[in-house]
Amino acid sequence: MIRSIFLAGVLFCGAAWAQGTPGSSAPNKAEGSAAGSSPAARPSPVPRPNSRYRPDRFAGRAGSYYRLVWGVDSLGVKWAESGEVLRFTYRVLDASKAKALNDKKNEPVLIDPQAGVKLVVPSMENVGQLRQSAPPEEGKSYWMVFSNKGRLVKRGDHVNVVIGAFHADGLVVD
Repeated sequence: MIRSIFLAGVLFCGAAWAQGTPGSSAPNKAEGSAAGSSPAARPSPVPRPNSRYRPDRFAGRAGSYYRLVWGVDSLGVKWAESGEVLRFTYRVLDASKAKALNDKKNEPVLIDPQAGVKLVVPSMENVGQLRQSAPPEEGKSYWMVFSNKGRLVKRGDHVNVVIGAFHADGLVVD
């Protein structure tokens, strides 16, 4: 019984393989015998994008959560200035919901559980904190910089950004 099922499967697969793909029939006479005769001349059945692979930054539910609850999207953390600082960016969709992210009373912290560190926003004498604290406007992108002295946080690490009640967990450092 099992042998007959296996044999039928092999015959079916062999027949399907012999037929080929729907678009791989013999070349037309107008195309000529040289064109389309070699496998390299045939177009690939599935077009491939020419861009680099970029993994999803977070799951679809997390993206929806940040959009609906906090009014932000395009969250990202980038390694900048040869790794001495990490730049956290986000785009505001709803200014009233995103107000907590730009509030000066909320101290932002970047946590890397792998390295076991908590990074803070540095404060310069003449400039102040290296973050934007103006009231948010819809459609604009905002940033803040975290000091990474000693380069403890590396590219590819998964980090958490905490600003008051806002928590962005599992962001990948680019």
